[in-house]
Amino acid sequence: MSADLIGLVERLGEPRVLVLGDVMLDRYVWGDAERISQEAPVILLHADRREERLGGASSVATLLRALGAQVSLIGVTGADADAQRIRQILGNLSIDHEGLRTDPSRPSTVKERYIGRAQHRHPQQIVRIDYERREAVGDAIVNELMQSLEVKLAWAEIVLVSDYDKGLCTPQLLTRVFEKSRQRGLRVIVDPIRGSDYAKYRGCSAMTPNRLEAGLATGKTLLSNQSALEAGARLREELGMEAAIVTLDKDGMSLVHKDGRRQVFPTRPRQVYDITGAGDMVLAVLGMALAAGADYDPAVRLANIAGGLEVERIGVATITRDEILTDLRGTHLADNRKFLTGDRLLAELEHRRSLGQRIAFTNGCFDIFHAGHALYLQEARAQADVLLVAINSDRAVRQLKGPSRPVNSERARSVVLSSLQSVDLVTVFDEATPIELIREVRPDVLVKGGDYAKAQVVGASFVESYGGRVHIAQFQEGFSTTRLLNQLGAA
Repeated sequence: MSADLIGLVERLGEPRVLVLGDVMLDRYVWGDAERISQEAPVILLHADRREERLGGASSVATLLRALGAQVSLIGVTGADADAQRIRQILGNLSIDHEGLRTDPSRPSTVKERYIGRAQHRHPQQIVRIDYERREAVGDAIVNELMQSLEVKLAWAEIVLVSDYDKGLCTPQLLTRVFEKSRQRGLRVIVDPIRGSDYAKYRGCSAMTPNRLEAGLATGKTLLSNQSALEAGARLREELGMEAAIVTLDKDGMSLVHKDGRRQVFPTRPRQVYDITGAGDMVLAVLGMALAAGADYDPAVRLANIAGGLEVERIGVATITRDEILTDLRGTHLADNRKFLTGDRLLAELEHRRSLGQRIAFTNGCFDIFHAGHALYLQEARAQADVLLVAINSDRAVRQLKGPSRPVNSERARSVVLSSLQSVDLVTVFDEATPIELIREVRPDVLVKGGDYAKAQVVGASFVESYGGRVHIAQFQEGFSTTRLLNQLGAA
């Protein structure tokens, strides 16, 4: 437990963060890849869902709002329907976007991904279509942006620059941003592009390149922590920065400060599902912490924690302060990523569905875990992309099995189940049956063991009523919790 980081999170307040950068819209079209088209040798995608999310600098703004910051976003969109959608989403999130400017000469930047499922599961990206212009914005737009910026600088406590190399962050604009911010005593933290020339960032307070970006900018291959520190030191000196922070994926983050501090902050091992959004999360949390008055050391450590939580999620997922505190305090049941209840569970399932994943659900006591359970859960997991296992609470087990059960507490049972590769999520229910939980989850597949007939499966008719299916798993002969307890003399 890190008491100083817990204290930092608790006093973050609602910092006023100004985000400048490339605004994007990420669009996803999901469907089943059913067959090859008769018109051409291409996959025919039977689309069933479409989703839109904010990307780029607008993703950073989204992450900041979820963490409780007040956010103002400055950027450029085209004069099109996608721009209207971007503004609508920003408004729904209570992100100030008065600083967005319209450039009729360019489209709004959109990344459109088509994702197909094979046999109704295993989603894979088929193609990505980019709508964008990467040429630098014109002088007239730069002047409009600066007018917005000067108004917002009077409000802001820190400035974050999210540069995705889409033409907004020109040397001309950044030079003026750095100068005006410095005059107001505001730090400017930059998440830079992947490139060999970082001259346009001279004048920023700090930057957060990843290992590859820092290597390209310094002409080095960063294979060790020491080489990352050396690259950070070179960037800090050449650009006159207060600090250089290089993110090092599984190795954590490095900090080189102008006062001579050089340190690598390791991250604890995590189950990495997707690195998408980790850089945006690091920038957001670092900015919030510095705006709240933290020094670079604790700010980097906190950003390291948040970035680690982000890679445990699929896609760019928002993280809350409560989730960070839970991770810091270590009070989570079982695996923090897998054990979820209530709204957090439903939000995670919604996020998984937004990625085109199908949900399988099963339930049981799983008191004395044995090989039959392992085989059963493997079969259950094969029915969909995500397996949610709901376990009976200790109180519910006592009602079902008697006062001597469970042998293992719900916490212990959660730990065992969360350690299995076949299990993606674990939750607990306190009722006699899981029907209310099934109604909330609405699984695509309801799985039950072979010792049940379909008519006996709780929730079967409900799941089939909306097009889901019920799968009766193969009965595993020779395995029984009661038999094990009898053999151990415990029953």
